[in-house]
Amino acid sequence: MALGYRKLNRRTGNREALMRSLVTDLFMYGRIRTTEAKAKELRKLADKMITLAKRDDLHSRRLAARYVLKEQVDGEDSKNVLQYLFSELGPRYKERQGGYTRILKLGPRRGDAAEMVYIELVE
Repeated sequence: MALGYRKLNRRTGNREALMRSLVTDLFMYGRIRTTEAKAKELRKLADKMITLAKRDDLHSRRLAARYVLKEQVDGEDSKNVLQYLFSELGPRYKERQGGYTRILKLGPRRGDAAEMVYIELVE
């Protein structure tokens, strides 16, 4: 029985909050360290958000605002993550047809041997 997504051993609300937090952090920092299962789920959501940013209309901004948290991007000028997504990431990937993220394996985590990875935005 295929579900189409990983439950990550969490209830629905907790899982959705985790994914919202991870996708926001990915756009803020460009690269985050997490487990392989979380990264594979995050990749799907991040690619959808960047595809919305490429469209750059009011409807796509509102759809993306449902998932991206109201955080500030680190840097010289403090920007809202949603604003950064549409003003910088969308135009950067305008000519790219998908595959906006990359997963790099790091090996097992000490303690529980969970497979750790970096997930990052492709340049």
